Amino acid sequence: MKDTKQQFEHVIAICRDLFVKKLHDYGAAWRIMRPSSVTDQLLIKANRIRSLEVKGVSLVGEGIRPEFMAIVNYGIIGLIQLELGYAEKEDLAEADALALYDKYAKQTLELMLKKNHDYDEAWRSMRITSYTDLILMKIYRTKQIEALSGNTLVSEGVDANYMDMINYSVFALIKLEFGE
Repeated sequence: MKDTKQQFEHVIAICRDLFVKKLHDYGAAWRIMRPSSVTDQLLIKANRIRSLEVKGVSLVGEGIRPEFMAIVNYGIIGLIQLELGYAEKEDLAEADALALYDKYAKQTLELMLKKNHDYDEAWRSMRITSYTDLILMKIYRTKQIEALSGNTLVSEGVDANYMDMINYSVFALIKLEFGE
């Protein structure tokens, strides 16, 4: 399976399945998270990936794959939170949460296809560790944009950074599943 769009959709389907299962178990408890808290959750996941890449050993027993999946799902949660704002309590029905998940997965796919066209699939020549570093950079950029309350001079917004983090994570998951 070499087709990037098919591989992206395959990986997103796996991430969505996990999202559905967690939505069943926990409901949409994440609705209380402010976008800055979502960014911090993304930081935790990306830091763990980098730590595992550097150390080469996991004492918890989980590898980097679940963490990249978490970045995909928290990235989509972040996009939902940017649209809806945070809530004081869980306020989103499962069907509505899934419809929003699908909306943002589709928008992220469309962005990836445009960039993939312009960059000529350069991501395929990159190392997974580079995706990790790029995700961390995007997180720190996002934290700076949040510190500026979104008042940037020339930069894209938080939403664009979340989408880039999702796409880099999908690229890593494609490589982990299908190889180079």
